[in-house]
Amino acid sequence: MRADPVPDTTTSRRTVLITGAAGGLGRVFALGFAERGYDVAIADIDPVGVEETARLVRETGVRAWHGLVDVTSTASTEALCTAAAAFGGGTIDVVLNNAAIYATVTRSPLEKIDPDEWDRVMAVNAKGPWLMARAASPFLPEGGRVINLSSATVYSGSEQWAHYVASKGAVIALTRVMAKELGRRAITVNAIAPGFTLTEASYGLMDDAASYGVDRGALRRASQPGDVVGAALFLAGPDAAYISGQTLVVDGGRQFI
Repeated sequence: MRADPVPDTTTSRRTVLITGAAGGLGRVFALGFAERGYDVAIADIDPVGVEETARLVRETGVRAWHGLVDVTSTASTEALCTAAAAFGGGTIDVVLNNAAIYATVTRSPLEKIDPDEWDRVMAVNAKGPWLMARAASPFLPEGGRVINLSSATVYSGSEQWAHYVASKGAVIALTRVMAKELGRRAITVNAIAPGFTLTEASYGLMDDAASYGVDRGALRRASQPGDVVGAALFLAGPDAAYISGQTLVVDGGRQFI
């Protein structure tokens, strides 16, 4: 299944490029940005899911383009960003690095983690955002935004998940470096660290996903995908123009209880 052809026409609307958007939180991000009037470039390694997300975005009345990407590949990320920039009229206004290995990560004591799995998690979750930012950098205009997805597990130190937690901690560190380097071009870079959020992947992890950890939060309800989308829309919008290098924890207040 091929990606959409890249249109020759330009647009003055803002364009967001979202990775990991074939389903789950990435699809919700795509629809949330579409509702705010963004043109949406949708990317994932899953050809069927990414096409379905593009269809749903178009149903909202905005322009959408979709392409395949392996975020661990230099060639793939560069090809994606070149095509997405063409869709956006030469620029990519917002890059949302959502692609990650999450639900399939094996929970194991640190002594028993498979080194090959460690490398796979790091390649997607930490190397991926770097390669995407590297490839998108030439197309980011002044005032552009990069938003990286980390995780609140970095602060809780979730046990038996050292590879996942370490990869998401690397995202926070990378965000701070990227903010300094890209900030010279008036581009902001921030991270979002969601707590346990009720996505398709989370429901697949446990039977009691809807009630998991609710009693540990300041807000006694489960986190919904829209809670995280709201944070991304804020960081992409004009009210966050002077915020950079920061990590916004979106977990209903669990980390300070």
